[in-house]
Amino acid sequence: MNTLYGIKNCDTMKKALAWCAGNGIEYTFYDYKKQGVPRERLVAWCRAIGWKTLVNTAGSTYRKLTPEQQEITTQSKAIALMVEYPSLIKRPVVETGSGQLLVGFDPNLFSSFLR
Repeated sequence: MNTLYGIKNCDTMKKALAWCAGNGIEYTFYDYKKQGVPRERLVAWCRAIGWKTLVNTAGSTYRKLTPEQQEITTQSKAIALMVEYPSLIKRPVVETGSGQLLVGFDPNLFSSFLR
């Protein structure tokens, strides 16, 4: 089963969820703004794809951080911030049943990644 992690009211998530519905892709949705993301899961994601891929530096949550907080230089600092501010995580994060990860929404990537 595919799991889409994100925030329900995010425009990018709405596009991703609509794409899945329109293409008959089954998924479980996990709202990490409401439920948070366990630190262990963030560690696993960072090991698999790197913390720089996960941190959304273009979003309003990042812009609201202090300059000191924005100085993310290590994985442990990135994880601590993502645990504290789940909206800092790029959306969506997709986990397939086989354990593959995809971050962000691109219809072309989704069509080759999700079947």
